[in-house]
Amino acid sequence: MNGKAKGAPGTKKLLIKPLKQQPKLPENFEQDTWARLEDAVDAVHRKRAVACSLEELYRAVEDMCTHKMQDGLYRRLQAACDAHISRALAGLQEQVQLDPVSFLDRADAVWQDYCASMLTVRCIFLYLDRTYVMGLPGLRSLFDMGLQLLRAHLERNPQVEARIVRGLLQLVERERHGDAVDRALVASLLRMLKDLGLYGDRFEAPFLAETAAFYRAEGAAKVAECSTAAYLEHCEVRLQQEHDRAAHYLDASTRRPLVAEAERQLVSAHLPALLAQSSFAELVDAQRTADLGRLYSLAARVSGLEALRAAWREYIQAGGAAIVKDEEKDKDMVDRLLALKGRLEAVLAASFGSAPTFGGTLRDALSYALNTRKDKPAELVAKFIDARLRAGGNKGLSEGELEEALDSALGLFRLINGKDTFEAFYKRDLAKRLLLGKSASLDAEKLMVAKLKAECGQAFTQGIEGMFTDMEVSKEQVKQFRVSHMNEGASSSRGGGGSGGGGGGPGSGGAEAGDGAAAAAGPRGSGRAAAGDGEGSGGASSSGGGGGIEFLPQVLTQQFWPTYTPLELNLPAELADLQSRFLRFYNAKAGGGGHRRLVWQHSLSTCLLRAAFTKGAKELSVSLAQAVILCLFNGADSLSFAEIGELSGLAGDEKELRRNLMSLSVGKVRLLKKSSKGPEVAEGDTFTFNADFSDPRYRIKVNTIQLKETQEEAQKTQEQVLVDRQHAIDAAVVRIMKTRKQLAHRLLVAEVLGQLKFSLTAADLKRRIESLIDREFLERDAADPQVYKYLA
Repeated sequence: MNGKAKGAPGTKKLLIKPLKQQPKLPENFEQDTWARLEDAVDAVHRKRAVACSLEELYRAVEDMCTHKMQDGLYRRLQAACDAHISRALAGLQEQVQLDPVSFLDRADAVWQDYCASMLTVRCIFLYLDRTYVMGLPGLRSLFDMGLQLLRAHLERNPQVEARIVRGLLQLVERERHGDAVDRALVASLLRMLKDLGLYGDRFEAPFLAETAAFYRAEGAAKVAECSTAAYLEHCEVRLQQEHDRAAHYLDASTRRPLVAEAERQLVSAHLPALLAQSSFAELVDAQRTADLGRLYSLAARVSGLEALRAAWREYIQAGGAAIVKDEEKDKDMVDRLLALKGRLEAVLAASFGSAPTFGGTLRDALSYALNTRKDKPAELVAKFIDARLRAGGNKGLSEGELEEALDSALGLFRLINGKDTFEAFYKRDLAKRLLLGKSASLDAEKLMVAKLKAECGQAFTQGIEGMFTDMEVSKEQVKQFRVSHMNEGASSSRGGGGSGGGGGGPGSGGAEAGDGAAAAAGPRGSGRAAAGDGEGSGGASSSGGGGGIEFLPQVLTQQFWPTYTPLELNLPAELADLQSRFLRFYNAKAGGGGHRRLVWQHSLSTCLLRAAFTKGAKELSVSLAQAVILCLFNGADSLSFAEIGELSGLAGDEKELRRNLMSLSVGKVRLLKKSSKGPEVAEGDTFTFNADFSDPRYRIKVNTIQLKETQEEAQKTQEQVLVDRQHAIDAAVVRIMKTRKQLAHRLLVAEVLGQLKFSLTAADLKRRIESLIDREFLERDAADPQVYKYLA
């Protein structure tokens, strides 16, 4: 170093000159260095102590790489590793005859040792791995190079490879049979196959094939020997086991195909058998909600929910239809349907998670079952509600329980197509409850009407609400009628009953607008009647006339109330007088214009008579017709069948006459004696008053046959429903055509069906259209007979 600085005075510059001659490597540097490295690699593989430190070995590798010896170093290291693997597999080849577990233990030991050795070798040759190998895309890293060498040797030793795979499959099978296996060993060897790239082809494919075969055989055997519930539980356990197996030692990629294969063989293959009605019905009938939940879960795993829903639908339709069509048990139909619906809803909630699709199927299938028998379920649902709302029908039920019962019935009503049939029977029963004072609670009645209104709309309940309005108006009319006649002289009628015939006590009578009026009373008695007029009806109660008769008329709007067959009676003079007085009072209030017409309805009238017997007086609750018959015996000891008919006015209605005489002479309360023996009333019978009648009760109710709905009455209601349906169809067609003027047949059918509240066949609708054409409301288009035109 010399020279002077050219800058500031006293500054010196340092210059370094290169060597005149480059240093040379020792003559045998590469061979000697590799010899040390080779010895170290061999020591590592053989688990011997390494002569040099790892740092010295790392520096040696670095020196060789620095002096451009990487290629040779990589090839020599590869050869050394190859030799070691060859020796290791040769030793393993000699042990293939060992039992599966022992052989797999040896194979795993070779694998673990090899992995540990390669990690140490990689640490020594890390400089080579990071500088040389990483820089050449086609060259494997040292660890991958070791794995590739191991794979190549395994492929050249197929017996060893096959022995490993077969041993693993055998261990899995043992575990499936319930034996305990070394899961860590299985997991380690499966990781080896995965790292070597042999997992998919060599292991997974045969593993899935054996899984399919195993569960195919097991599924067939279990289905044959187990109950449905036991098999479902077995499937659930097996699938969970396979899921756990995949999580513990299988590769993540195998879990899905493994579980899917098990599901296919255990569930899909046997789902038709599990869903067969005998099997499915067994679970539902026994309310095996846990097992049904398993079935739902398993079906969902194999895309089998539609098949399960079909079985669910079939079960409901079959079970519901069996109840509906069992005519011998019509009396219990609604209770049985509600019990079935309750069980099904419990299954839906507990087993099917209240799935909307299954809930919809429940409603549709139950609706199908209910409508397999035309109109009868609608009638019986109305009767069920009547029984709950009638006095004494809800005995023991709290308000909450009563509302729950009404809601349950409403749930069935919601599924019925013939809602007009329900309406007809409901209104008929409601009329009896209101007019005869048989309603348990007006609050409960109005609650039910509110529920129907919320369900079907105001149009459905308009008539029903009108019935309640009539009853309220009647109360006011009663007060006004009493005031109007407060100062009128009361007429009285007295008479002696032959053979101890009794005097009349307080009674009641009924009359309905447009149907006729009824009033009934005996001496010193009262009558109750219902009255009606063509436009509107109201109810009134008054005390007027003689003999202390309390007269309680009710005026009913004809359009709101059911129609009744008129009943002609010859009323006692006292009641006829009261009837005339009320008629004058009503006409005066209506303005006397004659636009309102009262038609008295005797069939709904009831009376409370006071009768004198040898063993004491009694009060008799009877119908108006029965009261008229009994009052005849105030003036006669004995009357023939014909005489009673003539005097009572029932001669023209022999059936009604027989019913009333039977209820008075052969029923539980025998107020009359008839000349012949037996339960029937003959035309030649003679009747006398039973003065010796006795009963521990003071007030006695005489059951009246005509107040109970008979088959004939039900048939008349059904016939009226059919007539009303024809009117509804005609009105709907005319209403639509009046708006549209011209419409094709198929479009008219669709619109009409959408407006009606009952089911309708195409044939029925076609007949009504033809009727409208005949009556010149419609005409066919000349060019297209399938198109209708409205005629103004």
